[in-house]
Amino acid sequence: MKVLHVGKFYPPHKGGMEIHLKQLVAYQAKLIDVDAIVANDGPRTHSERLDGGLITRVASFGTLASMPLTPALNWHLHKHPADIIHLHTPNPGGALAILSSPRSRKLVITHHSDTLGRPLLSGLARPFVQAAMKSASAIIVTSMTYRDTSIELAPYRDKCVVIPLGIDPRRFSRVEPEMVAKIHSSFGARIVLSVGRLVPYKGFEYLIHAMSDVNAVLLLVGDGPLKGSLQALIRETGMKEKVFLLDKIEDSLLPSFYQAASTFVMPSINRAEAFGIVQLEAMASGLPVINTSIPSGASEVSIHNQTGLTVAPCDPQALSDGINMLLEDHDLRARFGLAAKTRFYKEFTAKQMATRTIDLYRRLL
Repeated sequence: MKVLHVGKFYPPHKGGMEIHLKQLVAYQAKLIDVDAIVANDGPRTHSERLDGGLITRVASFGTLASMPLTPALNWHLHKHPADIIHLHTPNPGGALAILSSPRSRKLVITHHSDTLGRPLLSGLARPFVQAAMKSASAIIVTSMTYRDTSIELAPYRDKCVVIPLGIDPRRFSRVEPEMVAKIHSSFGARIVLSVGRLVPYKGFEYLIHAMSDVNAVLLLVGDGPLKGSLQALIRETGMKEKVFLLDKIEDSLLPSFYQAASTFVMPSINRAEAFGIVQLEAMASGLPVINTSIPSGASEVSIHNQTGLTVAPCDPQALSDGINMLLEDHDLRARFGLAAKTRFYKEFTAKQMATRTIDLYRRLL
């Protein structure tokens, strides 16, 4: 069996889809012949063997509405001897290239999220994205809720298969005790942690406001276009001694921050947060999670009153009440944390994600 993944980018390019693709390639490569084709960051095509597969970064000539312009993508797709093409969407350029390829192969799509808030991209892409979904043998979605609430998936629900995202747990077992001690020395023992790109749908401004009623420190790890406005909000609310925006944390040190924290919060405000893979990182570390009741799969990952708490979105008071409940009840926090780690190992490892996907390939072939 030969499988070719078609994504937008591949690490070290940052992003949730990119991390997912890397995990999938690395674990599938142990069992099948797997490669990936993605866009490069510049006008040069480059191939290298990474994570057990051949990763081809096709020359890119800028972007249009966040879509990489890769005119040679169709040629690379056509010459690859794949039995199955696995497209990761949103990816209008990839969908168009697959439809334009004269070779007929089984098509599997992982629909990571709908195209939200980008009317230009959505309008341009809709015809060939819908055509790709119509021609797909199966469409993977990461949660039942997203499958059932997506307008884009509505005509194709009969071919949707739920396979949750997964991550490698080994990364979060590599904790440096000295680093954990250093974090506690710098910020104290009562630490609330949040991790993610500083973009509007993450809802970090509501979490910053919530901290005014919490006797703890918030460490917000991430970078992005809202960095300046969030730093200004921290100053305006007088919480410079309580909320710390950390944008230079190396990935290798992140497990130690999870280990040092008391609880993890993902305050997302809309369904652009389709899954919330950072929840898996917290759960793998044995942390209880506070997430929000947005209409996506986020609250299917960490379950209310089992592995953490689910609160209303856009509500600083609900966030602060949830944080305080966990900070003040050690036994509840420990019980949720243990249940979170157990649920992670049962449902959300990268190995499980990869083998479930390979099982789907085999059924289709």
